[in-house]
Amino acid sequence: MSNEQNPSSGRNHGGEPAGALPAEAPAPEPPPTARSEEVSGRQRLRAGLWPPRVSRAQLIVALLLFVLGLGLAIQVRSNSDNSALRGARQEDLVRILDELDNRTQRLEDERQRLDDQRTELENSSDQAEEARKQTLEKERQLGILAGTVAAHGPGITLTIGDPSGAVEADMLLDTIQELRAAGAEAIEINGVRVVANTYFSGDGGDLRVDGRKIKAPFVFEVIGKPQDLEPALNIPGGVVQTLVGEQATAEVARADDIVVDALRPAKQPDYARSSTQ
Repeated sequence: MSNEQNPSSGRNHGGEPAGALPAEAPAPEPPPTARSEEVSGRQRLRAGLWPPRVSRAQLIVALLLFVLGLGLAIQVRSNSDNSALRGARQEDLVRILDELDNRTQRLEDERQRLDDQRTELENSSDQAEEARKQTLEKERQLGILAGTVAAHGPGITLTIGDPSGAVEADMLLDTIQELRAAGAEAIEINGVRVVANTYFSGDGGDLRVDGRKIKAPFVFEVIGKPQDLEPALNIPGGVVQTLVGEQATAEVARADDIVVDALRPAKQPDYARSSTQ
C-alpha cells in the first residue's frame, strides 16, 4: 500500500475544497411585469393624494366645525369678561340690575314724552301757539344742559375728601361720567357748572376744572333722581369704592331740593350752524 496522497484527494467531485460551503445562488431579478406594477401603484397613490379632492359633505362638515369653534371662542371670551361680576355679592348684583332697569325706564319715559309732544302738535286747535310753548320749554331745558340758566330739584350731594392728595383728575372725570349715565341733569362742582365740554386737569393736590383751580373737599351738587344717582356711585368697583381704595373719602347725601346756580356764558359757535336754517 502506498503512503502517497493524491493531490486531488482534498477536493470533492465538484472541484471545490473539501469542507467549503456551497456558494449561494444570486436572487433572481423580478420580472419586468412586477416592476411596472409597483411603479404604476405609486403613481396611482400619488395621484390620489394630490391635488386633494374635497367633497361637498366634507366642506359642510368643515364649515360646521368652524362655526362651532367660533361660538366656543366667543363664549369663553364672554365668560372672562363677566368674571368681575362672578365674585359680587347677591345684593350687589340686584343693585346693578336695578340700575339697568332704571336707565331703561328713563329712556322709555323720554320716548313717551316725545310721542306726547307730537300728539299735542297734531291735535292742538292752535298749533302755532302750542309749538311756541314747546319751543320755550325746549329752550329752558337746553339752557339747563348748557349751564346758561339756574336749576333746582331733587338730587344728591357728593363730598369727596382728599387728605393725602391722591385724587387725580381722571377720578373726578369718572365721577361725572357715572353721574351722567345715572341720569344727572345738572351738576356743579365747587362752584363750577359742569357742561358737555367740561374738562379736568392737573395732578393730585393741584386740580383744575375748566381751567379754574379747585381744592378738596370736592363737593358735587347733582340734580336728578336720588334713587338712581346714589346706587350708581356705590356699585362694586364704582366711584366710591375706587376713591376709598385711594385713601380718599366719599359721602353721598340725598336731598329733596338741590340748587345749581353756577352759570356759564352762552357761547356762539365759530363754525357750527343749525342745519334747519
